[in-house]
Amino acid sequence: MRDKIKTIAAELLIRHGYRGLRFGDIAVRLGTTRANIHYHFGTKQKLVEEVVEDYLRVTLNRFRAIWLDDQAALDDKIRGTMEFNRERYRKFNRRGSGARPWSLIARMRLERDLLTEQTNAGLRDFGRELDAMTEAAVELAKARGELVPEAPVRDIARQIAGIANTSGSFTMDTGSFEQLENFYLGFSRLITHAYGRKAEPAPVRRRSQLSRAG
Repeated sequence: MRDKIKTIAAELLIRHGYRGLRFGDIAVRLGTTRANIHYHFGTKQKLVEEVVEDYLRVTLNRFRAIWLDDQAALDDKIRGTMEFNRERYRKFNRRGSGARPWSLIARMRLERDLLTEQTNAGLRDFGRELDAMTEAAVELAKARGELVPEAPVRDIARQIAGIANTSGSFTMDTGSFEQLENFYLGFSRLITHAYGRKAEPAPVRRRSQLSRAG
């Protein structure tokens, strides 16, 4: 029952925020009583604390699989993050377009003043770990020769993490996932154009060499 309560609570939190979350709505969805919700979690703050903790853990595990994959190219990691965002977006925007909220992280950041210190600490830790993962991925890309040696690792990583961190708000502002997709892919192309390792040019043959070859 606890897991079922948290699943419904996560959905309602994303849709309606902390202020709009009511034990009565969860009880109706599960066909139980408000007293039963209180029995398992006590207070709304405690329920939200556990829901956000679970959500952050799942999200970080997914990001670790993407960004710490030592076999994937940097462009693939950016696209993998974009597709992860798309999965969650479509859960709440089923027709592929719309401005409904879909990120619990983005939603909770708007209501920090209502959250416990533990929950706020979890949100801060999430941001720091995402920064560290993207920086490690960019550093690896440079070490493997995907990027030129002078590529500014920290600056690139900060921009990637910034896109991922604000993706929920971005789609709310633009009203579609397409604009977020263009942002991800455009930034990936920009990195490649500015800092991608260029192919070595073919050696120039002198005129005397061309004459001998003829």
